[in-house]
Amino acid sequence: MSSLPSNPDKRGSESALTGAEQREFLADCLEKVGREQSQSAYDSLFAFFGPRLRAYIVRLGSSASEAEEVTQDVMSTLWRKADRFDRSKASVSTWVFRVARNRRIDLHRRRQKPDLDAEEPMLQPSDVPQPDEIVHRTQIDERVREALERLPEQQLVLLQAAFYRGLSHSEIAEAYDLPLGTVKSRIRLAFAKLKGELENDT
Repeated sequence: MSSLPSNPDKRGSESALTGAEQREFLADCLEKVGREQSQSAYDSLFAFFGPRLRAYIVRLGSSASEAEEVTQDVMSTLWRKADRFDRSKASVSTWVFRVARNRRIDLHRRRQKPDLDAEEPMLQPSDVPQPDEIVHRTQIDERVREALERLPEQQLVLLQAAFYRGLSHSEIAEAYDLPLGTVKSRIRLAFAKLKGELENDT
């Protein structure tokens, strides 16, 4: 068991903590960062989580440089969003490592995207549409807009975040402070309702 300072604002002093005491200490530190932007409390969090995050990301298969990048990103998020932490919902460790896992997935996904080929047929300009095709597309757009307006607000905002703002599911989960499973479920339900609406109109 690692030892941590017994006071979030008192660096240098250390005392051995039990698991429960350690969880409470970390929660105290994070709340202090959220309330007061306490640098010393943040330093304690960084000293505790920094090496653990790097080791965790490496165990997931990332390189040392990627682990360092994710760690810095997670700790920056910790500083910026500390005021959102609620110890009644999760421990600091659960929150931090969930953010780390999502950041690592996002980084991996971005780096795996292939370079675009300028000659790719899908990227070439389409032919000028004929008048009847324009009318057909306009009708479809109108039906889609009407179907979107009938979606529940909690589903609509997540769908817009995914398709208009281009956010990943994990980014949406963080932006709206929702569990990742909830985000995926609401977007899936929104798709199903849209499909049903549009099929009924045909």
